[in-house]
Amino acid sequence: MARVTVEDCVLKIPNRFKLVMMAAQRSRELSVGGEPTLDRDNDKNPVVALREIADETVPLDELENAVVEGLQRNIDVDELAEEEDEDILQVTEALNELAGLDEGGEEMTADAPADASADSEAASDDPMAALVAGFKDVTIEDVFKDD
Repeated sequence: MARVTVEDCVLKIPNRFKLVMMAAQRSRELSVGGEPTLDRDNDKNPVVALREIADETVPLDELENAVVEGLQRNIDVDELAEEEDEDILQVTEALNELAGLDEGGEEMTADAPADASADSEAASDDPMAALVAGFKDVTIEDVFKDD
């Protein structure tokens, strides 16, 4: 790169790191088909980018915004939090149902589980009903008896 070009650019953008970032961004734009605002004169993309910055033929504000946007990784935190809240609510409701608690955290009356077990046809189709019914305690001897 020509020293004169870099020295001219430093007058426009005093921070050399910022200059390198902006010239690299413009060079990338040129390499993917961006139209040069100056004659190429058989120069490579980085030199053309520096010449454009020195002559201010490209808007420096737009170039700086392009650098920032290229480095950003956008994650919409609000949407993720809403989805997680819904998932947590569903899990909490399922655990309360399994534990026999109502929405307020109080134990349900004795007739509520009886109603759930009374409908045996629905219980056979619903995996949650099988969990609500409980599990049988199994010992290691029971496991070896089945084999």
